[in-house]
Amino acid sequence: MIDIIKLAVLGSTSGTDLQYIIDKIEIKELDASIECVISNRQDAYILERAKKHNLEAVFIDAKGKSREEFDQEVMKLLDEKGVELVLLIGYMRFISKEFVDRWRNRVMNVHPSLLPKYAGGMDKSVHQVVLDNKEKETGMTIHFVDEGADTGPIVIQKRCEITPEETVDTLKAKVQKLEGEGFIEAINLFKDKRLKVEGNKVTIT
Repeated sequence: MIDIIKLAVLGSTSGTDLQYIIDKIEIKELDASIECVISNRQDAYILERAKKHNLEAVFIDAKGKSREEFDQEVMKLLDEKGVELVLLIGYMRFISKEFVDRWRNRVMNVHPSLLPKYAGGMDKSVHQVVLDNKEKETGMTIHFVDEGADTGPIVIQKRCEITPEETVDTLKAKVQKLEGEGFIEAINLFKDKRLKVEGNKVTIT
């Protein structure tokens, strides 16, 4: 019997990395199921992307709610679905302390730089600063979420060179490919129970 890991995705943008994960599941290169895709933005394309693949797409309105109240709704859904691992893909919210505590080392975020460099930045703004600083390489990081911004234990980093003619858009495309690959590796390591977390350090066993 194949061991299937139950995933949930939280996102606020287009969900390009989600597409990579969906594709790998559909061609049976990832033994996982996506139980639900949740967004705080009703018009986020990540919800449309989920619907196209017959996945449950859930909009949770944050209006008039505290961070804790919003996260209670999210966690209730995660519990109902029996979710084992949560992926943050372009999620434009900080999660509450209770969420972090209850789901510690079970929530992974992707960041478009080699953390701790350029922590706290988002999307194209990170790539622009990388180019402005004339970096020779960049990459992506998948890390467990903690109480800080992009400060949690690092699971995987992947690197790429920056060419002289690189633009923000070409760099974003290059890094996003790495993000998709990194997520697949990270999910499999988690599923196979090969990630040992001690403090802020992750050891792959």
